[in-house]
Amino acid sequence: NRPMIITYFGKEFFKIQQGDTVVAINPISKDSKEFNKVKFGSNVVISTTNHPDFNGVESATFGDNNPFVISGPGEYEVGNVFVRGFISSAEIDKKKYVNTIYLIKIEDIDICFLGPLDSKDSLSKDLGEEIDEPDIIFVPVSGKDTIDATTAVKIANSFNAKMVIPMDYDKESITTFIKETGSEDIKPADKLTLKKKDFTGGKITVALLDF
Repeated sequence: NRPMIITYFGKEFFKIQQGDTVVAINPISKDSKEFNKVKFGSNVVISTTNHPDFNGVESATFGDNNPFVISGPGEYEVGNVFVRGFISSAEIDKKKYVNTIYLIKIEDIDICFLGPLDSKDSLSKDLGEEIDEPDIIFVPVSGKDTIDATTAVKIANSFNAKMVIPMDYDKESITTFIKETGSEDIKPADKLTLKKKDFTGGKITVALLDF
């Protein structure tokens, strides 16, 4: 029952820590135009897309630490982290990429991470059958190279997610997202600390992280 601590560093770069386990998702590479000068050690690095905005393993590597890198579809188990990846697509600067959507279980918390998904149509039937009420779903909302806020909310609702965390947002898209979810009273947080008991049934919860 150790708490999960989620920190956001912009774009789709997150650090998820539970006890001694540190997972980095979509760390930003130093070669990215979006580069955020953050560096920390991790046990596992999960990358959805082979693009500098999402594959900066070096940003989550520190000292002698060599994280286990997950960068595509398949099933993985690293300590108390269980990961399943499903193929989908992304379009960045008008170029097509493979995007891997991940279902991640860290101890007793279930996570769905969409990555820079470009269309609801690229969600596979297999994925829809596999996702069942995740505790947390991370959704892009910018509507530029990714799905927009309205589509993100529809996907989160269709999967019966208990909590939705928007990512890759700007002022316009996050305003739309907040309106679509009816969460106008939400306050941005520097980090999120959660336990399994925080995920209760009923209306979907929205968490907004600053970067």
